[in-house]
Amino acid sequence: MRVLITGGAGFVGSHVADVLAARGHEVRLLDVLLDKAHGGNLAPPWVAEHDFVRGDVRDEELVTKLVRDADVVCHQAAVVGHGLDPSDGPAYTAHNDYGTAVLLAAMFAAGRKRLVLASSMVVYGEGAYACDRHGPVRPGPRTPEDLERGRYEPSCPECGSPVEWRLVTEDARLDPRSTYAATKVAQEHLASAWARQTGGQVWALRYHNVYGPRMPRDTPYAGVASLFRSALSRGEAPTVLEDGLQCRDFVHVHDVALANALAVERAGERGALTPVNVCSGDPHTVGELAGQLARACAGPAPRVVGGARPGDVRHVVADPRRALTALGFRAEVSFVDGVSAFARDPLRDPVAG
Repeated sequence: MRVLITGGAGFVGSHVADVLAARGHEVRLLDVLLDKAHGGNLAPPWVAEHDFVRGDVRDEELVTKLVRDADVVCHQAAVVGHGLDPSDGPAYTAHNDYGTAVLLAAMFAAGRKRLVLASSMVVYGEGAYACDRHGPVRPGPRTPEDLERGRYEPSCPECGSPVEWRLVTEDARLDPRSTYAATKVAQEHLASAWARQTGGQVWALRYHNVYGPRMPRDTPYAGVASLFRSALSRGEAPTVLEDGLQCRDFVHVHDVALANALAVERAGERGALTPVNVCSGDPHTVGELAGQLARACAGPAPRVVGGARPGDVRHVVADPRRALTALGFRAEVSFVDGVSAFARDPLRDPVAG
């Protein structure tokens, strides 16, 4: 098939391009090469073997032209990461939400009906929890006072008792707690409305904590694995917030690219958006990630410093079952193998400016 990959020069998008091409698909990459993700205004070397177009997903004329030549659109283009503060809001919404709206309008004009959307686990906010007394519960946001006192675990909103995390499924209520998260929810809603209006088919792949080669480094927009790796490359101990026991699902970018390829190759439900967790199915704590990476880099042990960033959540651990039943996807890269390799993987150059 002919696949247009927006954000195709980026961390995830470039791996998606490689995997799709290896599986015999014809890929075309569109990327504006934002400084927040790229270390300059030149296309990275790994896109040289693909058909690459430098351009903005918000350019209606260009995007409409490219969409006409595609059977499937794989939409990776976005400003990503936790960000700095609300001043990031205009950039996030302009690129993520307006850009998605332009793309969907172009697909409608061209009569294209199949979209694979890069979504994120951040749409969930906190993950799933259960109280021994009240069963499944949804804890509220942690207060600054609790975080300052080192009270990191959420509590039952009914009785205040401790709660335990559970696997979060795709039917969980969406509860974005950052600007980036809000834009990813909006992307899903825009794509869902488009699907209902046009009979289109959308896979919304909710990536969990992705890591691997080509991650951007030395930028606040990078993922936690990249931040740890950058510190270790400077000979510094990785800095772990809270107590290091916050639990996540760290999934290798190879597996994320594979999930995208399977979604490209399998039609979704007509007139609907189908969300799918893309995860390893093998959760670990942030402290474990820092420790494993420090050992692999032969660097200093992690430094646990407490505190938390505004909007941070405690535990988000994915249920992988829908990915298996709907797409036939099962992660292939183990935590130890993936993190050990990440200690030597090439990263993207530092962000300009």
